[in-house]
Amino acid sequence: QRERLLARLEDPDKIWKFSAADVAERRLWDKYQNVYEDMIRNTATEHSPWYVVPCNKKWFARLVVAGVLAEHIKALDPSFPKMSSDDAAEIDAAHKELLDEDK
Repeated sequence: QRERLLARLEDPDKIWKFSAADVAERRLWDKYQNVYEDMIRNTATEHSPWYVVPCNKKWFARLVVAGVLAEHIKALDPSFPKMSSDDAAEIDAAHKELLDEDK
């Protein structure tokens, strides 16, 4: 966190992101981490787990989240809904009409 704040202060393109409150909040980092770990430990369940996603690199965070989502979607075993006979007849009629336009 220190390095991130220093980078903001030393880079004219990032200085707008800096707030003096960031330095004050940094002093509470250890307390935040303890509460964070306690919350994760006491609220995660097998049915509703927490996923701690490292965010140092945005591309990697997105990759991790995409992987978790893909894993859960695959476990749902999704499939296309079954088409009703009325819908199938409507599609067949539309298909035939479009093909007949060339004649």
